[in-house]
Amino acid sequence: MPIELELNQLIDSLDMHESNRIRVLESCRRAPESQIVITHGTDTMAETAAVLGGAALDKTIVMTGAMVPYIFSNSDAVFNLGGALASVQLLPRGVYIAMNGRVFPWDRVRKNRQLGVFEQTEA
Repeated sequence: MPIELELNQLIDSLDMHESNRIRVLESCRRAPESQIVITHGTDTMAETAAVLGGAALDKTIVMTGAMVPYIFSNSDAVFNLGGALASVQLLPRGVYIAMNGRVFPWDRVRKNRQLGVFEQTEA
């Protein structure tokens, strides 16, 4: 599958503010592609997903990241990226988070920091 890569911002997600999230949104809005995968730090991924989801773009956007950074041998980064690439091709329009073999709608997900997992919340 053809892939177009764009480096948007290389910052820790804990350092992201609303203006950073708007930059991500504007990049998605400008992209001619209808299927977008975004790698993002897990600490504030749900917050950025909410900005994207609230914009209701006519695209399928899947966000993913890693609970264990890529530089470590036991990282989940490659697995999660593969899951996101598969998911973006199969899901209907909307914004999702794909982590550890699960896919969550943007408005029903949170990071459980104690357990180190993403989990679905009530609608």
